[in-house]
Amino acid sequence: MDGECSPTDVEGFLDADEDVRVVDIRNPQAFAGGHIPGSENVPFQQLPDRVEALTDADRIVTVCPHGKASVQAAKLIGSYEGTADATVLSMAGGLTAWDGDLDADAPEREADEGPEPPF
Repeated sequence: MDGECSPTDVEGFLDADEDVRVVDIRNPQAFAGGHIPGSENVPFQQLPDRVEALTDADRIVTVCPHGKASVQAAKLIGSYEGTADATVLSMAGGLTAWDGDLDADAPEREADEGPEPPF
């Protein structure tokens, strides 16, 4: 792991179209509810089995709700031999510190107006 970066840094990497992989380590349901645009979902529990897919990245940023678990994820990714040439960072403050827009995969629900009348 190479340290932490701010949400502003991550937004800058994405806006500049830099080679960055933003890895959201939350569960799929949380990810579907809202995530940083362009990020990919690799739940923390699956990370050891899926870290090999990150070997082509120049920069990897891990993201979680509050910036704590993402530090551990960044350490795990950084310890993998295949990512030795990548810069691996954790986003400080997590998604609670993110001021940018979030993409959501979950369809918006219509308001529940109760059961249909019988007539």
